Amino acid sequence: MSNLKYSRQREAIKKQLMQRNDHPTADMVYTDIRKEYPNISLGTVYRNLALLSELGEIKRLVTGDGPDRFDADTSPHNHFICRKCHAVLDMDMEDISEIKERAEQNFHGVIESYSVNFYGICEHCHQTKLS
Repeated sequence: MSNLKYSRQREAIKKQLMQRNDHPTADMVYTDIRKEYPNISLGTVYRNLALLSELGEIKRLVTGDGPDRFDADTSPHNHFICRKCHAVLDMDMEDISEIKERAEQNFHGVIESYSVNFYGICEHCHQTKLS
């Protein structure tokens, strides 16, 4: 952010994301950040999340049917997305980085990064269905 003007609100949004592991939506971030900045607008939250994502300081997770989610953990890791409640969970699993090498075998461009999402029904939704 060398040429970017400092913003207390942007820093507060980033800090809030770093304290969470539930991969919140922009609306969830907005609801929480209003406790510290009651006059902040939803548009400001959306713009700052987009900017932080473009700068690589956070990750934007496109979940398909549900709203985009945001993750302060920019290290390579995989996610599980529940088809019922749209929860996004970090997957604790062995490294699968060989997938990038396999993808590059028949691809003539440059693959800079990748993300892997697993889809299904989360434990909570599955247990609710069984009850």
